[in-house]
Amino acid sequence: MVTKGGPAGANGADLLRDVLRAPVYEAAVVTPLEVMESLSERLDNIIEVKREDRQPVHSFKIRGAYTRMRALTPDETSRGVIAASAGNHAQGVALSAALLGIEAVLVMPVTTAPIKVDAVRSHGATVVLFGDTFDEAKAEALGLAEEHGHTYIAPFDDPLVIAGQGTIGLELIQQDAHLDRVFVPVGGGGLAAGVAGLIKNLMPGIQVIGVEPEDAACLTAALAAGHPVELAEVSRFAEGVAVKRVGDTTFAMCRDFLDDVVTVDSDEICAAIKDIFEDVRAVAEPAGAVALAGLKKYVDAHEIRGERLAHVLSGANVNFHSLRYISERAEVGEHREALYGVTIPERAGSFLEFLRVLRGRAVTEFNYRVDGSSEARIFVGVQLVRGAAERTEIAEAMARAGYPVIDLSEDDTAKTHVRYMIGGHPPELREQVYSFEFPEHPGALSRFLTQLGTRWNITMFHYRSHGADYGRVLCAFEGVSDDADFHRHVEALGYPYRDVTTSPALSYFLLPR
Repeated sequence: MVTKGGPAGANGADLLRDVLRAPVYEAAVVTPLEVMESLSERLDNIIEVKREDRQPVHSFKIRGAYTRMRALTPDETSRGVIAASAGNHAQGVALSAALLGIEAVLVMPVTTAPIKVDAVRSHGATVVLFGDTFDEAKAEALGLAEEHGHTYIAPFDDPLVIAGQGTIGLELIQQDAHLDRVFVPVGGGGLAAGVAGLIKNLMPGIQVIGVEPEDAACLTAALAAGHPVELAEVSRFAEGVAVKRVGDTTFAMCRDFLDDVVTVDSDEICAAIKDIFEDVRAVAEPAGAVALAGLKKYVDAHEIRGERLAHVLSGANVNFHSLRYISERAEVGEHREALYGVTIPERAGSFLEFLRVLRGRAVTEFNYRVDGSSEARIFVGVQLVRGAAERTEIAEAMARAGYPVIDLSEDDTAKTHVRYMIGGHPPELREQVYSFEFPEHPGALSRFLTQLGTRWNITMFHYRSHGADYGRVLCAFEGVSDDADFHRHVEALGYPYRDVTTSPALSYFLLPR
């Protein structure tokens, strides 16, 4: 959590003028600001949600895209526009082009979900599928713009795009002039810059806090460095804010206007998605729930009570099949579930004896596989009633009862892979275990294995589709710790990866004892 902020910058007057002139309502609507009754009671604050999922393209992106394209000259209009996007920006540009009668080309990664591609095409735009990542799609879009004379519509680092997004800030203070704090998601920074700049120029007493995923925190990195920097890798779970480098213009404005920046993890985002659904029956995409995840974390860290707090639900273009993953992780993110590895005696009746230690608490998961030893290692999930502090109490109760236990609630390898792999320990092996991410499209797993090659012995493998644009694989190799050729080959694959051999969950359940 880093604190920034200060008085409005020199560009505040220009932003205010551009926001007031923005013609967004030719394409967008004024979205409601709704009270989240249940969450307000739980957090002892008035929590309000700005429903940008109610826009025609189910995200705020229509505001900035239309504002920029409405300002095109007749010559630029005649030559058409082009943009790169994996989803929401593409839909905003496509709808804006349809309304303005402009030819639009959208370059999207080949990994983009068909539902998003179809949504863009439904507005009459031409879709070019290119590359596995946004960066590859963007490079292709810039090349096509140069070749064909199209105007490139930037997703965030453009003054008119920022102004269009800033109209959300104007609506917020018109809908509730007594707000104490506003929480906005940060990807490239266009939304945060626009909202913060507008609010700080008109009602500087309202605090504006930016929220980023901790594994895609490009603004936090830029603030620490004093200038925009490029992250080596970003997680694409919250793809709408999965940006490696904050914009130059947006960085300067966020630095001047934001009061604070907070980061959240994927489990906290999943919990926020659940909160939104339970309170207002909206199904937010992960990026759309980032701001609420930050709000909840900020309230807890600063012990805020009795305030009026708003957050921007920035979008609802969620892949249906990803809801499975979100549901599994929401309980841990809300501190309503704890996960443990526990050793119990391998004898009849030991399961029942162990359950008595939980004193009636609900068991949410129980995984076990006999492996021929005198001890059984179980993976168990327990429902929490009183939050994170209860995790420690349960673990201590198990230990007092003589059960060796490790808390796996914060172990990503356990939550993503190991819980599905409980099956006993192999004979002695010299293994290294890696977690890979690779573009998810038809044939992707086969391609991944082909590129991995057959030279090295794979001793463990887990993959499960979560409906996202990327896949995650857990893979163990025998005898590669000192193999320079292996490490060069893995680097050459070009997929993000990390060595997870030291994960406590792996040692407990899957690696040689």
